[in-house]
Amino acid sequence: MNVDFTVTALMFPAIPLIMAVYSNRFHTLSALVRKLHDEQIFQKQIPSEWKKQLENLNGRITLLKYTLALGGFGFLFNMLTVFALYFGSTLMARIIFGTCCISMIFSIILFIREIFLSTNALRLHLSDMNFNK
Repeated sequence: MNVDFTVTALMFPAIPLIMAVYSNRFHTLSALVRKLHDEQIFQKQIPSEWKKQLENLNGRITLLKYTLALGGFGFLFNMLTVFALYFGSTLMARIIFGTCCISMIFSIILFIREIFLSTNALRLHLSDMNFNK
């Protein structure tokens, strides 16, 4: 594959878009954690599935941290690819661009894993509701 400015330019709209999605997930998760914290500390409300919810939230926070970091590294590596191409180092640009792609692939895989944990969190939240009428 020949890496040139056109190939790296294809990643520029994709990476910030996916980073915005990740950031929105992180913002929503942080709001949920703050809400649960306030309920537990100030209102002394402890949900029946409290321990399982905390474990799930801790796992999701960790996954999102690495998801955002890998996405950030992907963007950085994409910029470094452009920099290497600018200086005429095609071999280095190929290596860096490959690293960019690998970083984004792992980022997306972790994001998919976080989505599965998120749906599990919803199941935990619904577990104390009675659906039989």
